Amino acid sequence: MGRDSLSSASPKSLIDVALALVWRNGCLLLTRRRKEAHLGGLWEIPGGKCEPGETPEACAAREVLEEVGVACRPEGRLPVIEYAYPEHSVRLHPVECVYLGGAPRPIQVEEWAWVLPADLDRYPLPPANAPLVEALMDRSR
Repeated sequence: MGRDSLSSASPKSLIDVALALVWRNGCLLLTRRRKEAHLGGLWEIPGGKCEPGETPEACAAREVLEEVGVACRPEGRLPVIEYAYPEHSVRLHPVECVYLGGAPRPIQVEEWAWVLPADLDRYPLPPANAPLVEALMDRSR
């Protein structure tokens, strides 16, 4: 007998992740995950796990600085996205950010790029990001 993977699945850990949508001259900052990382080799919107008691805005700014050395100012949130991977579930908190300074460099990532929203489909991103990528591409049309 088949099982409904959403309603009958065993409980998985839920990870709150902030995504920093850092904008500069109409382009969005993307980073590529290191090959040995979970979903290694894919591009992503920089960010990471929220620490206990940390707001998504604070997490987004911290993660971008740690990953690529860029300072940004959070300015608002987009709708939360929940996604279940086989091993865990994520709750993504997209945070709109303004670029403040710092030359991007690959500190904790393989590489980085400034990308026009219309070109996002050229960069393979994690499946959890699909609704956000679609919304950003639609917004740019």
